[in-house]
Amino acid sequence: MSISEQRRREVIDALRRGTVPRQGLDVLAVGLSRFEAAVDDDLDRVAAGQAVFKAVRGEYGAGKTFFSRWLAERAKRKGLATTEVQISENETPLHRLQTVFRRLTEHLSTAEFAPSAFRPVVDSWFFALEEDVLAAGDVPEDELERRVTKLLEERLAVVSRVAPSFAAALRGYRRASVDGDSGAAEGLLAWLGGQPHVGASVKHRAGIRGDLDHDGALGFLQGLLAVLRDGGHTGLLVVLDEVETLQRVRSDVRDKALNALRQLVDDVDSGRFPGLMLVVTGTPAFFDGPQGMQRLAPLAQRLHVDFSTSAVFDNPRAVQIRLPGFDKNSLLELGSKVRDLYMQGSPDRQRLAVSVDDGYVADLARAVTGHLGNKVGVAPRIFVKKVVDVLDRVDQHPTFDPRRDYALRVTGNELTEAERGSMPAPPPLAPAASVDEIDLQL
Repeated sequence: MSISEQRRREVIDALRRGTVPRQGLDVLAVGLSRFEAAVDDDLDRVAAGQAVFKAVRGEYGAGKTFFSRWLAERAKRKGLATTEVQISENETPLHRLQTVFRRLTEHLSTAEFAPSAFRPVVDSWFFALEEDVLAAGDVPEDELERRVTKLLEERLAVVSRVAPSFAAALRGYRRASVDGDSGAAEGLLAWLGGQPHVGASVKHRAGIRGDLDHDGALGFLQGLLAVLRDGGHTGLLVVLDEVETLQRVRSDVRDKALNALRQLVDDVDSGRFPGLMLVVTGTPAFFDGPQGMQRLAPLAQRLHVDFSTSAVFDNPRAVQIRLPGFDKNSLLELGSKVRDLYMQGSPDRQRLAVSVDDGYVADLARAVTGHLGNKVGVAPRIFVKKVVDVLDRVDQHPTFDPRRDYALRVTGNELTEAERGSMPAPPPLAPAASVDEIDLQL
């Protein structure tokens, strides 16, 4: 698959840092073709005004974040806006939906705008209103604003039914923008995005009060969906990543978070959020363990899927899908894809192809997995980081031979907690025969 030079550089730079790229993931996707038809069908349903919920399970290293961003790229190609929210105990607790909504707007992106695209989305909605007015025929300049305001009220009637305070803030933002009051406009836009601590005088201008709360966040999500669809977007993909962190919080907080998730699932099923695809990702321990989803029986029942059969026969249309993770063959395929992508931007492709051939990629994969206790499933991140490191050295130094000059080192300070946990324990020291054999560092 072809990719622009800018995106190629962005992908390689992310892999060099050991992170999942934000875009260009189709060129690296391994083992995801089994999900393409079901995913595209879900996105088409969302674009048609339906709502979809999906749970994605996988062990650490199975590629949950990669899958989410791969899905986001496909969603953008179908006209959806997307956002990814990392669930965490302190930064984004799931039981506080007002905080989740704030992160949602902060990370909102579209095919045209990187995060945060919240302001461009709102402004494009107002621009669409003006275009609709002008499309009706010649409009005198002094009449344009009155007609736009009239159409605004008609469109806001839909938003007002689901989120009256959201509509009021939109109305106030428009008025402040037309009046040139940038301070009030910025404050009202921040309040629309769920930001706390907006000045009372700013909110008073729009006839609103207080801050967004847990229940109000659901209405704001409805309002945002209405604005997106009216502004030319076909829907919104929301990914709640790493929901397994709920297992580490206090039991009362965990129960509130699980109930919030159940509420979201039920609201998606009820049709409250037309044009929404909600995806949550987590480990099998979260979905099956006693400290996760199983604590709330109604939620567990809604998301239950039988995974006792071979993964070969999994149902990608099910409410919960599992990522198979990496085996030796898929790890080698990933390494080869990274090398081939890197070579596209190098003037010395032939030397790269010879120095980092499939045989060397296989040797490097074996070496990396060996440092991680031969656990292939946790190796992809650090493996592709090492592949890029080798390619950088070959590309920059004409005499560099990775088989001769590169000694793989994997240290604990470059690994995540899960990766460090895979490293085999060092062998115990043999006991000293006498005190004279003990080396004291003085």
